[in-house]
Amino acid sequence: MIFSAEASQSENLFQVRLIKMSRAPHLFEGFSPLDRPTSRVRFAGVTGGEGPPLLLLHGYPESHATWHDVAPALAKRYTVVAPDLPGYGKSRVLDAGPWDKRAVGAELVAMMRSLGHDRFAVVGHDRGARVGYRLALDHPDRVSAYCSLAVVPTLDVWSAVDRQFAKGAFHWFLFLQPGDLPERMLAADPDAFLEATLNQMAGGIERLHPAAVAAYREAFRDSSVRRAMIEDYRSAYESDLDHDAADRAAGRKIACPVMVLWADERLVASGMETGVLTAADVWRRWADDVSGFDISCGHLLPEQAPGEVIEKIVPFLEASLKRNTA
Repeated sequence: MIFSAEASQSENLFQVRLIKMSRAPHLFEGFSPLDRPTSRVRFAGVTGGEGPPLLLLHGYPESHATWHDVAPALAKRYTVVAPDLPGYGKSRVLDAGPWDKRAVGAELVAMMRSLGHDRFAVVGHDRGARVGYRLALDHPDRVSAYCSLAVVPTLDVWSAVDRQFAKGAFHWFLFLQPGDLPERMLAADPDAFLEATLNQMAGGIERLHPAAVAAYREAFRDSSVRRAMIEDYRSAYESDLDHDAADRAAGRKIACPVMVLWADERLVASGMETGVLTAADVWRRWADDVSGFDISCGHLLPEQAPGEVIEKIVPFLEASLKRNTA
């Protein structure tokens, strides 16, 4: 048999990940499992800590496990609730939809209220950040502060799509295809698709915690989870975009303080051709109180730069709390 150097390297990395897995501790020591039904979702995830409530929302193609380094540190100051988004991870939807960001936000509000949290801060990454800003726009009395990790609003992204974006984010367009074509294609080799996605996002899947990768892989092998992810992206082309456009036309803005943390990524947003637009500039179209910081890492900020994320989030949340109690 002939083995290429690339295949040998891949096998070595696989073996290293298996060894790490055997030694990996539980990702959320001291946290309690989240199992909370609403009218449309049975939410899974974790919750822990004491203090003001804080909702953490993960992105694609992951689950609440993405917060494994960030949540324990935040739980020293806050009551942290980290659910899997509807249909992702182990959260299960109880009806066929629609499942746009407005619907997801409404169910998250219901879940938080059932836990005794009427007003809370939101930190979202990737798709979770898109849910987060829709939640803040639709439920301004519920959200005390909002932080976006690696995301600007959908309306600003679509208006600036070009061939470079299309190549790097091809799944945005694959998942839009009608019928069950995307579902059938992903079913052919779910592990390969997931690994390619995480390799691109993290600059190498071996950089991620093996227990988190195992959780993502287990979920992605479930056809209902893949279907939920596809519907998530389809909504971004349809009702999510319509909701953003209606808010922009009405001059509606996010009432609470907003912070954006941006990775070493190309900004895709309306006006990017000027070369001077920052992610914070884009968010100032949507809120009056905006701060922004660049972080040197890849797209998966909570896993690739947890220390820097915590360092920026805590002062932002503390300042927001002081403002709310003043």
